[in-house]
Amino acid sequence: MAYDWIIDALGDTWGRIEHALAGRGEREFDAMTPCPGWSIRDVVNHVTGTELIWAGAPVPELTTPRPPYVKNRRGEENEAVVASRRHFSAREVLTDFRYATTVTLSRLGRLDHGAWEAAAHGRDEGRPLHQVIETRVIDSWIHLQDIRDALLEPADDHGLGEEIVVNHFEGALPYVWAVRAGAPEGSLLRVNLVGRLGRSVQVEVHDGRGIAVASSDAVPSVELTTAVALFWRRMAGRINAEALVDASATDLRGERHLSRGLAEAMHVLH
Repeated sequence: MAYDWIIDALGDTWGRIEHALAGRGEREFDAMTPCPGWSIRDVVNHVTGTELIWAGAPVPELTTPRPPYVKNRRGEENEAVVASRRHFSAREVLTDFRYATTVTLSRLGRLDHGAWEAAAHGRDEGRPLHQVIETRVIDSWIHLQDIRDALLEPADDHGLGEEIVVNHFEGALPYVWAVRAGAPEGSLLRVNLVGRLGRSVQVEVHDGRGIAVASSDAVPSVELTTAVALFWRRMAGRINAEALVDASATDLRGERHLSRGLAEAMHVLH
């Protein structure tokens, strides 16, 4: 089936989360992650809650003050799910995670091509289902790395989700450059990513829009060279602009205000 790769990436990522947490105790589940405001327990409950809501469970209301890291209505819903499950033990958290993810994978495996292409319902109404589920791969894979970082056990086996994540953030660079960074008409951005899945990406501004270009002989207005891991962490908001710019693996050149604007604008997940 055309979308088996999405199912495989979800299953691989969720399996790695379960493996990372097998046998862990309450103290480890309470370790804070790079995801603002959330512990490992919260991160796993978020993934579980998303799948349960997709299966028909109601979205709870947030009964506590809205934290400063919550930026929008979707974030408020996510926080409500997490807050409603914080009393669950580590064993309960993992049991529910296994159940919810197993149900989702089984459900996805029964879909035909038309269902994947059809518009989703509920919180993601209007978007094709394959885009919605691909977003779940991105979210889950980043949370897998959050868990590993919180456990102080980063790993090089990034799994099937890594390519989806890096490709997704590459695809966001035209918007980041032209809209969020406010680059002027005709300006060229070159981003060189180093490491596994490394690549060079070029974006120009035309008619106020960022356009990916295959090549250009022009001198870039800004050129960013950095590690793949630093790139996705900045795009996902796991490190701030200063951490990206000051890293030994980063070389940022070009017009000063545009360079700083790019680094600030790269946080696209909230």
